[in-house]
Amino acid sequence: MCIIFFKFDPRPASKNAYRLILAANRDEFYHRPSKAADFWGSSNEILSGLDLEEGKEGGSWLGISKRGRLAALTNYLEGRPNPDAQGRGN
Repeated sequence: MCIIFFKFDPRPASKNAYRLILAANRDEFYHRPSKAADFWGSSNEILSGLDLEEGKEGGSWLGISKRGRLAALTNYLEGRPNPDAQGRGN
């Protein structure tokens, strides 16, 4: 199961405090290859990890842009996975 925890404080108590604290895991399949978080694309605008599994490469589960937009995806398995399903990279 994938889990995302976050705490957002638009006005933190001190200037050294974080406005956003985010913790997430990616554990749908431990053996599934992935690339560590890095900026990608021609504009280097988005920071995220990338799925590297053949046929599903290019997708991500968590990313943030330099403008502060955040995207996160969680999955759960119900029944058997469809081996022919398109990946998030498409």
